[in-house]
Amino acid sequence: MVHANAALTPRARLRLARLIVEDGWRPADAAKMFMVSTVTARKWANRFRCEGPAGMLDRSSRPRTCPHRTSERVKRQIVSLRWRQRLGPVQIGGRLGLAPSTVHAVLVRCRMNRLSHIDRVTGEPIRRYEHPHPGSLIHVDVTKFGNIPDGGGWRYVGKAQGDRNRAATVLRTGAPRSKTHEPLIGTAFLHTVIDDHSRVAYVEVCTDEKAVTAIGVLRRAVAWFAERGVTVERVLSDNGSCYRAHAWTQACTDLGITPKRTRPYRPQTNGKIERFHRTLAEGWAYARFYSSETERRAALPGWIHYYNHHRPHSAIGALPPISRIANNLPGHHS
Repeated sequence: MVHANAALTPRARLRLARLIVEDGWRPADAAKMFMVSTVTARKWANRFRCEGPAGMLDRSSRPRTCPHRTSERVKRQIVSLRWRQRLGPVQIGGRLGLAPSTVHAVLVRCRMNRLSHIDRVTGEPIRRYEHPHPGSLIHVDVTKFGNIPDGGGWRYVGKAQGDRNRAATVLRTGAPRSKTHEPLIGTAFLHTVIDDHSRVAYVEVCTDEKAVTAIGVLRRAVAWFAERGVTVERVLSDNGSCYRAHAWTQACTDLGITPKRTRPYRPQTNGKIERFHRTLAEGWAYARFYSSETERRAALPGWIHYYNHHRPHSAIGALPPISRIANNLPGHHS
């Protein structure tokens, strides 16, 4: 890349070289015209003779060999300390007798210079993946949100008023109380489905997370994707009881889907849907004041449509998820 104050651009180098090689100018005269040294003029003229116009382009200044580069043995030691103990360049340099700048250069080459690039639990580099086409893999999970009492929850009306609203809702609905006599207004179980390739989402609000409920959601989700030209091939879930049930495995077999489960205590494997739950909470569940749970649930279909059809997704080039489904014709969705 030519820097801002460069005396010669590739086009100017070509003009300079042609004056010398083709028009017979003296290198000193051509150099004076372009306000560069005679040595520089001769360099570009010689490169033009050998390589033609292609030789006028920029080249990397990286040396072909680097005898003093950090050895592979030391590099492995640096990487090991970074992985296992999450130490910084100063601490690693102190242990190995190296300059912190040397350690930092090695970490940059290994793409480990930021701790955010390393898994927080295992210390291993984060391995990102994406299946090649819609339906190749869908992620399923369940997230829970406490129901909102009539009049609004504590996040917007304060804890005192929120407690009063919750107690009034319990009296109106006859909901049970906890063992400590706290009023309970229930929990919304959101069964979520995400397509790995497109990030298109399907969500249902249910009253529990039993296997029969999860199976019903899966069947309806598969049909919903089929209406959009997507055939589901695999499903990835965590190790929740509803996904370990024999009925779940049988339902997947009946649908022609291969069931897969994440490694225990390893939610990062299902990270796409975990990140969607955060987006769901910020964009819908707690995005604004809701005067009741009914009002919040009524807003869910509209938000899901916005997420699928209009919201730019940073992981797919700032495009909406539906853009990755082949049969999404222009103007078909609004």
